[in-house]
Amino acid sequence: MTVTVPNGEIPNLSNGGAAAWVNTNIRPFHPQTKIKYISVGNEVLLINDPAHISGLVPAMRALTDALRQAGPQFQDIKVTTAHALNMFEGVTVPSLARFRVDHAKTFFEPLLLYLRETKSPFMINPYPYFELNVMQNNVDFAVFRKTRGVFDRNTRKMYSNAFDVLLDKTYSAMLAVGFGDVDIVIGETGWPSLGDAGNAAATIDNAASYNGHLIRKIVSGIGTPLMPNRKFDASIFALFNENQKPGPLAEKNWGLFQPDFTPVYVSGALRDGPPPNLSNPDFTVVPRVPRGRGKGRGRVQPVQPQPNPVPIQTAPAVTNVKKFCVPKPGVPDDQLQRNLDLACSQGADCGPIQPGAACADPATVTSRAKYAMNSFFRIKGVDSACEFTGTGQITTVDPSYGNCRYP
Repeated sequence: MTVTVPNGEIPNLSNGGAAAWVNTNIRPFHPQTKIKYISVGNEVLLINDPAHISGLVPAMRALTDALRQAGPQFQDIKVTTAHALNMFEGVTVPSLARFRVDHAKTFFEPLLLYLRETKSPFMINPYPYFELNVMQNNVDFAVFRKTRGVFDRNTRKMYSNAFDVLLDKTYSAMLAVGFGDVDIVIGETGWPSLGDAGNAAATIDNAASYNGHLIRKIVSGIGTPLMPNRKFDASIFALFNENQKPGPLAEKNWGLFQPDFTPVYVSGALRDGPPPNLSNPDFTVVPRVPRGRGKGRGRVQPVQPQPNPVPIQTAPAVTNVKKFCVPKPGVPDDQLQRNLDLACSQGADCGPIQPGAACADPATVTSRAKYAMNSFFRIKGVDSACEFTGTGQITTVDPSYGNCRYP
């Protein structure tokens, strides 16, 4: 179990509040409820609040000290922080992935040094669903179905699925700064089973394929091409669908179960439940071998492959529709202003919303934040850039109006 410290409480931990936080949020529940990790903040680089970024490692150290002082029953809890995958510099093959140059020395190296000292893991939230736009919308590759795979010429490793790509990119970036020995854990990952019209990726078939294969992969201990036979702790987001959650339909439908406890689909998560129907039970791939480099098939097998799989229906291909980032309904003005300030300070083109420009009217914070958030999303080029502390959502409906054209 992972307990998360809200981002807004990070400064308080390093300013003497760590002991009180442990007494309120950990002591009443542990060890009765087994808490294995505490994530100090969540995806702080994605939110990009300078106070949270600079205060993160001091807050983690303060929380570790508070746990030590709380008693021996708390010594097995590891303090870490969860990262979105906007932490890489550009898009490349797994072996060449590197941390962003603006944070490699100042943020990641001190963080990884702390993790090494405390024998705590580096936590990531790898979501292939949110990376579809940088993998040519290859849903089959993202959900572990059989594909031609991705070949890394530098290591001559073949990748049969996006999950392995994201884990090995993380490992390569850590190795490049001298911390390849730090463990990696998956804070959360998953796939939505239902989406709005035009979202062909969010289906029950795709969710069942992703989570079903993911569970088998994690349990098998097969590891990844660069980390063979390495076991990873992993949590699936989410246990339940959230039928009252605001936002697009996909945001409500990440769960393995409905709110009334009935399964959304068979995932294989239940210990004594039925096994899932997997289209690729032994993770077989047909490699795309470069010309002149040999012939044959690349094959990766888990420890105990299951015979006679029952194929599931192939999901329809995702069309290459243009996506936009807009605020979710009901976001308060003060949060929209923070989104606006963040986007404009981090490279978004906010010229068109200045007085007299094409998108200046209506001069409301909602209208201006919507344009700035989309510009930031377009510049970053990854779906995760539309997070904005959970207040952004991706749509295929063009919000342009009059002479105001959204990029």
